[in-house]
Amino acid sequence: MRDYRWLHEYCLNRFGSAKALEARLPQPRTDAELRQLPDDRYLSLIALRVFRAGLKHSLVDAKWPAFEEVFFGFDPEKVVLMGAEHLERLMQDARLIRHLGKLKSVPRNAQFVLDVAREKGSFGALIADWPVTDIVGLWKYLAKHGHQLGGLSAPRFLRMVGKDTFIPTDDMVAALKAQDVIDKAPTSQKELALVQAAFNQWHAESGRPLCQLSVMLAHTVNH
Repeated sequence: MRDYRWLHEYCLNRFGSAKALEARLPQPRTDAELRQLPDDRYLSLIALRVFRAGLKHSLVDAKWPAFEEVFFGFDPEKVVLMGAEHLERLMQDARLIRHLGKLKSVPRNAQFVLDVAREKGSFGALIADWPVTDIVGLWKYLAKHGHQLGGLSAPRFLRMVGKDTFIPTDDMVAALKAQDVIDKAPTSQKELALVQAAFNQWHAESGRPLCQLSVMLAHTVNH
């Protein structure tokens, strides 16, 4: 595995200047900003990620104001009380994406948000306090305790809220394979640990957040 200097030089050459490179890179929220984000916004973004999975994002996003309305602004204290009959009625609402399994996940994830808030003070405290040097551990926690947050949904949700994370997209996996970090898409704990260790090394060498390193790596793949 080559060090960060190779990655930086490659991206500089590809985009032509440091300014052009920086313009393409995401900026994570600070821990303070993550803490300040209300629990209802976390629940809304969890739900948005669940509904986006397998669908065109613009289609889901266009319908989201209606979701905000029928789910009471994603107030977890209200959403958690929504029973089966309420959700069945939502299946008749043409403004929504009428997928019963995904609709059922919303009150279940509301309970998850409330459980975390009772333990940590807020859902944002969990997200803010989790060390990025073990971000794959947070993916595992979200997938285990949340609903429909397996696969890439947990890292994509974290990127949506602004928590620093890498995302093992096809391009990023191809780049990691080229660097001999892994030989296939990481699914086992051992493979994820190898990816985390590589990112931790590049993070230590560069001082860059994981999300920027992730995007830079994906750009090393030629199409």
